[in-house]
Amino acid sequence: MPRGGKKGHKGRGKQFSNPEEIDRQMKAQRELEANGGVEKEEEKSSGSDDSSSEEEDVNKKKSGVEGLIEIENPNRISQKSKKVTELDVNAPKELSRREREEIEKQKAKERYMKLHLEGKTDQARADLARLAIIKKQREDAQKKRDGLKKEAEDSKSKR
Repeated sequence: MPRGGKKGHKGRGKQFSNPEEIDRQMKAQRELEANGGVEKEEEKSSGSDDSSSEEEDVNKKKSGVEGLIEIENPNRISQKSKKVTELDVNAPKELSRREREEIEKQKAKERYMKLHLEGKTDQARADLARLAIIKKQREDAQKKRDGLKKEAEDSKSKR
């Protein structure tokens, strides 16, 4: 791969900006910054009025085609900022679907464990039956060992 900057697209020539165009854009940028600073100061001074928030929505600069076309979309929700005094902290928080499912899953697991400890689930019954069989096998093995020990002692005492 050759080094050096990116090459232009195949057969196209390079495009250079016109100096007059650059000057015009810079002047427009300066004017915008100068006007923008004045508007921000006016908004700060009138920010305490309730009616000013409505005016801000109307005077808000619309980007792109928004300023040219009136949109009547019932599904479009405009973002409105709430004031701290309007927020209700004590209102119940709505859980997302994932959070609800996670809570339901935890509750179901707790119910199952409670029933399992009481021995009411199929798995608990199977476990208890298996434990009973193992216990019986161990008791039989212990009896057999005890019997072998007695026989060994009896055989030693006869000698």
